[in-house]
Amino acid sequence: VQDPDKTSTRLGCFGWILVIISLLFIGVTFPLTIFMCVKIVKEYERAVIFRLGRIIDRKAKGPGLFFVIPCTDNFVKVDLRTVSFDIPPQEILTKDSVTVCVDGVVYFRIQCPISSVANVSNAHSSTRLLAQTTLRNVLGTKNLAELLSDREGISLSMQESLDEATDAWGIKVERVEIKDVKLPQQLQRAMAAEAEASREARAKIIAAEGEMKASRALKEASLVIAEAPSALQLRYLQTLNSIAAEKNSTIVFPLPIDLLQSFMTRK
Repeated sequence: VQDPDKTSTRLGCFGWILVIISLLFIGVTFPLTIFMCVKIVKEYERAVIFRLGRIIDRKAKGPGLFFVIPCTDNFVKVDLRTVSFDIPPQEILTKDSVTVCVDGVVYFRIQCPISSVANVSNAHSSTRLLAQTTLRNVLGTKNLAELLSDREGISLSMQESLDEATDAWGIKVERVEIKDVKLPQQLQRAMAAEAEASREARAKIIAAEGEMKASRALKEASLVIAEAPSALQLRYLQTLNSIAAEKNSTIVFPLPIDLLQSFMTRK
């Protein structure tokens, strides 16, 4: 497709004859034809004017008022606002041979109205179709772990690919987001079982480490009590105080084994 900026505005001899005839017709029927000549586009719109099939002035008109020649000119309105659309869910085979269903959303806008009209028949529809194929191509090079953990990187990669491909259409892709990744039910159950087993293993390791630290603390406490026998008596009184604070009706007095052994040896 020829670059619209380089399109010649020369109409040729026959073209100028038609333009002059149209101008004479406007002059004869004035002011009735003034309503056919004056057009308005809004702030977010631009008008691409074709005169005898050629884009005139090499730029779009607007916003505001502009004039057209009814018999020789026609124009196309182009909306410059950001447009968003959903990428339909796509079943994709990842690099590690896992089938997932992924959908997303794309935000884009038209930055060159002339290119969007002259270089592609339907810029919006073409961008939607290209987004679907780009999603498949990009995610097909990723494994499942990357797909679940690196969504931002995947979005940036898709945005760069789409922006490069749609540049000739006068479209600027502003943002691409991965909305949802749906995994097969069997894979979800397998991942849940794996995560549960991993949590149980970590819990057992933490419990074992706690037991080890507790045993070391008890060993150190026993060494301290062995060095000061009165500490055992104080600990005994502290235990009785704790039991009495709970308002129990029964209090157990433990007897030292040494005292029992002294009774057992008397025979």
